[in-house]
Amino acid sequence: MTPNQQNTTVFETRFGRILALKEEGIIRARSIRYAHSERFQKPIAIEASLSSIIISPEKTPVCPQALSPLVEKMIGATPVESFEADESTQYLSITRPEKVSENEKLPVIVWIHGGSHEIGCGDLATADPSEWVKEQHVIVVTVSYRLGLFGFLGGDETRPANLGLLDMIEALKWIKNHIADFGGNENNITLLGQSSGGDAIAHLMISEGVEDLFQHVIIQSAPLGLRHQRQKMSAEFLKKTETLKDETDVLKMMDEYGKFLPSIMKYGLKAAMPFGTQYGYFPLCKEEESVEMWKKNAQKYDVLIGLNNDETAFYLKTSEALNKYFGTGLGLKIMDKTVEKTTEFIYGIPARRFAENLAEAGGNVYLFRIHSKLKDNHIGASHCIDLPLIFGNESAWKSSELLKNIPWSRIRENGKKLRGLWTEFARTGKISDTSERPEILELRKM
Repeated sequence: MTPNQQNTTVFETRFGRILALKEEGIIRARSIRYAHSERFQKPIAIEASLSSIIISPEKTPVCPQALSPLVEKMIGATPVESFEADESTQYLSITRPEKVSENEKLPVIVWIHGGSHEIGCGDLATADPSEWVKEQHVIVVTVSYRLGLFGFLGGDETRPANLGLLDMIEALKWIKNHIADFGGNENNITLLGQSSGGDAIAHLMISEGVEDLFQHVIIQSAPLGLRHQRQKMSAEFLKKTETLKDETDVLKMMDEYGKFLPSIMKYGLKAAMPFGTQYGYFPLCKEEESVEMWKKNAQKYDVLIGLNNDETAFYLKTSEALNKYFGTGLGLKIMDKTVEKTTEFIYGIPARRFAENLAEAGGNVYLFRIHSKLKDNHIGASHCIDLPLIFGNESAWKSSELLKNIPWSRIRENGKKLRGLWTEFARTGKISDTSERPEILELRKM
């Protein structure tokens, strides 16, 4: 790809000359490296390079990871041939409308992907923001960061904790410093995260070193019920994986660490997410100080937080083993109750308490819940159902088991209204009572 091609453009920025691709009404600058790191070291910001054109790599860099059979089944197969494993996976991509007025400053939405702090990357087709960007005239920045062993397990001098969180902070600094060169408003930045991405954003709100880096947050399906008392589990998992820290074959590391997971199942539900943000290590406070820190920072950020009504159906109702015994009759009633209880424990009650605490401290907070409302959709509004609503991109979702009995026309209709509300919040930090709401959404100001 060269700058002379008609489908490309070059952004002249203070970071350097960045080559971007024009695609059907949007411009995308893909896989810009914002920082670099050695294994288990803090990220170092990349210095500006004004002498040459910055061109995206041929393959999308992704943190080494093991594929999830559940994600492959429910969301779709990962095109592994288009990705390149990279331990130092500090990259971001910028998608903006092709036509932006000269003095226009667009709101900026920063996507922090989910995946249990273990899988995923910023540039997956199922979270391609092109449709959102064209429809709502915003800029979306998607961020990749270190995961799993490399980013979310630590606790000693040789393997620090929270490196993935520090990567995100470096990305936000880069965005703050350079997004204006792409037509973005550096003083109107919204963080959007789903699942572990939402968990990360909640913790960025109480991290050191984030002053003035963002103004609004949208937290979708964050498993905040799993954040408590993880210290012993993390310490044990860290010790068991000590033999892997110097392994040169990253794919072997991915194969080997899974062998230690059964030994931490004694820690209960939290072991379903063995990697995570760790209290008491930079940039986070101690766990017992966290609620007061959120209250202290409540008035700094506008907050939109919520969940899907049947989150854990994604895991429970799609299990062939469980369906063998709980798929019909009384068993199905037990299954439905289990989905309800676990959804509330992991997602629902923690989201409500989070919202209540911030509101009591004077924060501007909205709480939402997404429902299915379809009788023939047996898993209901499960984990990840918000992704096609927010991002659209029918072609990426057409083979998804998650949407098996849901007409795409329904996703399109509700998704456009949901994107409108989320964009209104990103522009102003508020959602008007008169704004049109999708029928699947329950939303209230706290």
